[in-house]
Amino acid sequence: MGRILVVDDEELAREAIERALTRAGHLVDTAGSEKEAIQKIRETPVPYDLVITDMVMEREDSGLEVLKEALLRDVLTEVIVLTAYGSVANAVESLRRGAFDYVEKNIPGVDVYELLTLKAERAMEHRVESLSLLRRWNRLLSQTPAEPAPNEQ
Repeated sequence: MGRILVVDDEELAREAIERALTRAGHLVDTAGSEKEAIQKIRETPVPYDLVITDMVMEREDSGLEVLKEALLRDVLTEVIVLTAYGSVANAVESLRRGAFDYVEKNIPGVDVYELLTLKAERAMEHRVESLSLLRRWNRLLSQTPAEPAPNEQ
């Protein structure tokens, strides 16, 4: 179970995603705009584990702004970018900027809500793996004797 923020300016899509993820056992918060999402990301006491955001809302790159804010708040927050207007360029740019995945809303023959639930599970697993690696790294660093300063040699 994770804390997820779903961002989409289409109310029906936002609510359907929220229902699917809630049924899967996640705690889901929603935002209907880039501005609302950024405010929630900045003000939540504990960073979200996952943010699922539409690419095109108020602006063509609203999703990229939400992605940026989520990663500025917590670099280990996973972000999935959704779009109804899929393009290779958008997908590449989202992934280049740190998105965990990029999903088209209108894939013929695919239940996008089921797909998102599966991708959310994988994103949560990835976050847990990243946190575990970071903890091991921190333990390793705390066990390593400090290097002497150059003037102490």
